[in-house]
Amino acid sequence: MTASRSTVARERASLQDVRRVVVKVGTHSIAAKTGRPDYRALRRIVSQLCELRKQGLEVIFVSSGAVAAGVEALGLKSRPAQVNDVQMCAAVGQARFIAEYEKLFGGYGVQIGQVLLTHADFDDRRRAANVRRSLDHLVRAGIVPVVNENDVVADDELKGLAFGDNDWLSSLIVKLVRADALVLLTTVDGLLDAEGRRVPSISSIRDAMKLVRAGQKGSLSKGGMDSKLKAVRNASQAGAHVVIANGATPHVLRYIFSGRDVGTFVPGATM
Repeated sequence: MTASRSTVARERASLQDVRRVVVKVGTHSIAAKTGRPDYRALRRIVSQLCELRKQGLEVIFVSSGAVAAGVEALGLKSRPAQVNDVQMCAAVGQARFIAEYEKLFGGYGVQIGQVLLTHADFDDRRRAANVRRSLDHLVRAGIVPVVNENDVVADDELKGLAFGDNDWLSSLIVKLVRADALVLLTTVDGLLDAEGRRVPSISSIRDAMKLVRAGQKGSLSKGGMDSKLKAVRNASQAGAHVVIANGATPHVLRYIFSGRDVGTFVPGATM
């Protein structure tokens, strides 16, 4: 499943030279079990994203958590099963999250732009081209796009087309804007083997999928490690390097883009 240490080290080192990156953070990395935003985690992630921008990287930020925040705000015990109730939670929660992000990024003098997307935005060639132009224009203007699935209007769950807690959405954005790297921040140190040990790198997605039970996830989110690996394969086949890492690790983004052995690394074009 893994390449030689020297090969992996050389490939990881290439992360120091990337220019455009997509960073996705999962619900449980930035929200408490109740769904309430974890403001310490939000501050930690935002400070690192602003550090990347200061280093000259173009950053697109994909953030989950809106539905979870809505669950908490509305006093619900768990994520609802009915699509209309999920949409209601998203409408309430998204307002909470974007307001907090605006305040946090603003503290570093960084402007953000909210981008809400559905499958239709990628399935239609004209709409996809418009999304690409919009994201290109935002990052070139120094604005950080904060992207999320538009759960308020999307009915894709009824059709089995949900993005999967933004993992698949992130990989589609990577392909659309030709990003150099994708980082998936979660609550574990990367892909874990049967003994719970971190897998430093992956050279075969097919082998890696054997380590994961389909649908492993938390109560507030839609995705799991299986959805992440599908997204990893999609982004990697497009030529982007991918890292799955623990969002709670101090300075995790700095370590990733300095080529350190953090998380699970998947080089571009891995099958």
